[in-house]
Amino acid sequence: MNSVKTYTVDEAKQKLEHYCSYQERCHNEVVEKLRLMRMIPDAIDLIIVHLLDNNFLNEERFACSFARGKHRIKGWGKIRIVNELKFRSISKYNIDIALKEISPEEYLSNFHKLADNHWQNMKERDTLKKRKKFCDFLLRKGFESNLIYEKVKDLESGK
Repeated sequence: MNSVKTYTVDEAKQKLEHYCSYQERCHNEVVEKLRLMRMIPDAIDLIIVHLLDNNFLNEERFACSFARGKHRIKGWGKIRIVNELKFRSISKYNIDIALKEISPEEYLSNFHKLADNHWQNMKERDTLKKRKKFCDFLLRKGFESNLIYEKVKDLESGK
């Protein structure tokens, strides 16, 4: 017989406290986890309120942590970070606060390191193809097009 584990509200609270303590989570992730645990909507609301009241769930803290981590570890630009946070239903207010976690100096420094490294390691010989691949890579990473096009001009002129 295939029995599905059921949880009391208290068991689910405890499980979700651990889930949120382990790593910052957004509302959507927590709600999805509770749905997978087959909790009813009233229980989900109750548990969410508990997690918020006890500071296990904090959208601003999640957004800030997300922005810092994705920029420093994955090398994402602001456009990609904003889009990913919007996808997770994070408010514009919290997105703006999160972007302040990345100083302009750190942002540009990481951009130039990533761009220089990618340019050096590209095997493409055809100049136009190399330029296109380089720009596409940095656009996918979420950097601003004006930064990218300025950088490609500098690299091609050997600066």
